[in-house]
Amino acid sequence: MQIDIHADVGAALAARHAIVALESTLIAHGLPRPVNLDIAGQIEDRVRAHGAQPATIAVLDGRARIGLDRHHMERIATADVAKLSERDLAVAAAKRIDGATTVAATASLADRAGIAVFATGGLGGVHRDAARSWDVSADLGTLARTPVVVVCAGVKSILDVAATLEHLETLGVPVVGYRTDRFAGFYRSDSGHPVPWSVDDVDEIARIHEAMTTMGSRTALVVANPLPETEQLDADAHDRALTGGMARADARGVRGAALTPFLLEHFHEVTGGRSLAVNIELVLRNAELGAAIAGALKP
Repeated sequence: MQIDIHADVGAALAARHAIVALESTLIAHGLPRPVNLDIAGQIEDRVRAHGAQPATIAVLDGRARIGLDRHHMERIATADVAKLSERDLAVAAAKRIDGATTVAATASLADRAGIAVFATGGLGGVHRDAARSWDVSADLGTLARTPVVVVCAGVKSILDVAATLEHLETLGVPVVGYRTDRFAGFYRSDSGHPVPWSVDDVDEIARIHEAMTTMGSRTALVVANPLPETEQLDADAHDRALTGGMARADARGVRGAALTPFLLEHFHEVTGGRSLAVNIELVLRNAELGAAIAGALKP
């Protein structure tokens, strides 16, 4: 796949300036229209405000775009574009289509472009009915072979968190908690599970990444950044929304790649928009932390 790098991102790469990759599936499929375009701008502005260059990644006309201008961002935010994982990139290139990149595709393209830090919302993972459906996100396999620092709010809380953490361990992907010994729970501060390691500051994260590079590691470093308890979704509201959403999805036969956006929309509906506000806040916080980590990495 041909890669086109935006002039601002190219200048930052040449100057060895801090850069944070951002996914476009959040814009196209994770946030409702028309606020998605405004929020995409807010995320990029948060990265800039903390000293780094944002690089939102998408596929347009079958070409990977590393950094989007306003026109490109509008195409992703307002059109019905494909949802592209890493496996879909070659097909998208051959068909010359537009597509929004998932965690897997974004991490892969960021690495190819020479960008070491990627900030997102929640990772994909092992679905709750995976014993029956074998539904495990491609995000995990990509993280096992892509040496980027991924800042996230854990995995989406609609997933099987314990199984996802076990799968990451099996794949050899290190997971650290930012200023916590608990694994972030996406809408919730605490997923109910511990992390193997806790880190106190971005310099420590940078040293871990440097050590992984020196050792020849090809895995990602997952940095779980929890929301403050004061900003998380109420536990009872979360559990009711999840139970109701899973029942509704099962009744309608929703599964596979369609399940996550279906459940996120259900959360938005039954929480009166509160889940959306929490989602936006955690993405902004991850963008901020990603910028700080990118600034701490050695040029």
